[in-house]
Amino acid sequence: MAKRPQVALLIERSNAYARGLLRGIYAYLRDHGPWSIYLADQGLDDSPPPNWLKNWRGHGIIARSVTSRIAKAVRAAGIPAIDVSGSRLFPDLPCVETDNEAVSRLVFDHLAQRGFRQLAFCGDDRFAWSNERRHWFTQLAEQAGCRLEIYPLPDRRRHKPISWQQEEKQLVDWIRHLRRPCGMMACNDLRGWRVLEVCRRIGVRVPDEIAVIGVDNDELLCNLTEPPLSSVIPDTLRIGYETAQLLDEMMRGRKAGETLRLIKPAGLITRHSSDVLAVADPQVSAALRFIREHGAEGIKVEDVLSAVRTSRSILDGRFKKAVGRTPHEEILRIQLQRVKQLLEESDLPLAAIAARTGFKHAEYLSVAFKREVGTSPGEYRVRSKQ
Repeated sequence: MAKRPQVALLIERSNAYARGLLRGIYAYLRDHGPWSIYLADQGLDDSPPPNWLKNWRGHGIIARSVTSRIAKAVRAAGIPAIDVSGSRLFPDLPCVETDNEAVSRLVFDHLAQRGFRQLAFCGDDRFAWSNERRHWFTQLAEQAGCRLEIYPLPDRRRHKPISWQQEEKQLVDWIRHLRRPCGMMACNDLRGWRVLEVCRRIGVRVPDEIAVIGVDNDELLCNLTEPPLSSVIPDTLRIGYETAQLLDEMMRGRKAGETLRLIKPAGLITRHSSDVLAVADPQVSAALRFIREHGAEGIKVEDVLSAVRTSRSILDGRFKKAVGRTPHEEILRIQLQRVKQLLEESDLPLAAIAARTGFKHAEYLSVAFKREVGTSPGEYRVRSKQ
């Protein structure tokens, strides 16, 4: 092998997952020395392999394409190669990918903790990773005795792509007939975004009637949706790093060992699309919705009472029974949730954060934060950025 290995990356750059893989690969190269990289402008559709690959004399390939033509070209190259697509079109090659069972469990646990017994899965049956997530989510729902509805329905599963306009009609019909309140797992963020768009157009309230969670945590896409989309965070940095490390070993003549490495997700980001409890009491549900929408504006319990038109004693009792907290505690929870987000994502001073989250003074914020979270806002910010 030459001093500087020549490696082809057949990885598209159109989404956050792919860019995360590239960051992981480059992190490995920073630690262990450079490669000569051939980065193909490859998509996830049925595009042909790059022309140069046929006669290329490189040392290794990392491929994320999910097409049979790319799989055939990678095998024909006859050099060490690793699959990071989750497509299972490379059964004879080592594969490093997200642990889809762990992904589905994160979503299921998130919805179960919020009281959802009616569940739904919105997938794309053209892709193996979506079908795996559907399989594990279905298994978890069955074990828990939950009712589950799946899109696409068996008689609508397809092998050829259809237009978004055609699929939107099917999705509208499916969502309209879902039992509610419902907790839904979308196979990825793009699917989640489409679900939210349909819900907005046909007047289905999210998250009150349908709570939606995607996968990939594409922050731009998740925050462009209305409301912002909760999502599972795949550990793409680790996937990319371990893939590069494995390929490096293979190019040096070592055997790959295990053919499948599954990397657990890094967590789940809760945004507005699933930040709700499945509550049957309509008055409590209305109070929760008002608090969720206005909790960081400095509202008081009296404002909630005016919105739902009931007495404090009645709401306190029904709220406590349904949610396990009082309306005052729920307001504080929403405030502190927003404080945490601003501490993590911005460099705003504490006084500005207090003003944006309904606290009159930064000192009040600090006391409440330390009491409820167990650490000061400053310490929390430092830890979140490590």
